[in-house]
Amino acid sequence: MAEFLEIHPQNPQPRLIQQAVGIIRNGGVIVYPTDACYALGAQIGDKQAMDTMRRIRRLDDNHNFTLLCNDLSQVSTFTKMGNDAHRLIKKLTPGPFTFLLDATREVPRRLQHPKKKTIGVRITDNNIARALLEQLGEPLLTTTLILPGQDEAMADPYDIRQKLDRELDLIIDGGIIDYKPTTVIACTDNVIEIVRQGIGQAPMLEN
Repeated sequence: MAEFLEIHPQNPQPRLIQQAVGIIRNGGVIVYPTDACYALGAQIGDKQAMDTMRRIRRLDDNHNFTLLCNDLSQVSTFTKMGNDAHRLIKKLTPGPFTFLLDATREVPRRLQHPKKKTIGVRITDNNIARALLEQLGEPLLTTTLILPGQDEAMADPYDIRQKLDRELDLIIDGGIIDYKPTTVIACTDNVIEIVRQGIGQAPMLEN
């Protein structure tokens, strides 16, 4: 049975954030809100938690996991970021963007794309997610909560509870969040390009 915490979207209660981070540190898999959707989250190095996330979404080995980072310095620890990519990410974050970058050795191999050795990174604009990262002190391994056979992430924490109560350790209720896909930008091999246009606008990359 998953714990269910109602956390204030504008002013997250520190006591509840601390409780949530305790669950993550103990190997828990959580559902939490971002600025684009609800997502699954776990500690970076926890293989068992990652396997649970794969099982819930039925993901294969080619899935690009994402690291939810608190700031640019965390991004630079886990990715090889050129000057152009650094400037772009600084300009567009926090916001609904996912950046695909070459991973550094800090990223466990199983989290990287098997062929490309890339990792997705995000810096979200959601207060609850940012408070979690602040308290955790490291990025969160994450993937959008899109269930098998579905095209969109689940929007209502109560529906999530009904469906996944037995498979999760914690569900954070931050209100209804309708799915809005992030804009995915690849920043590899000295090429920067939009590979999926979502709600994030990057006019400097449009032709």
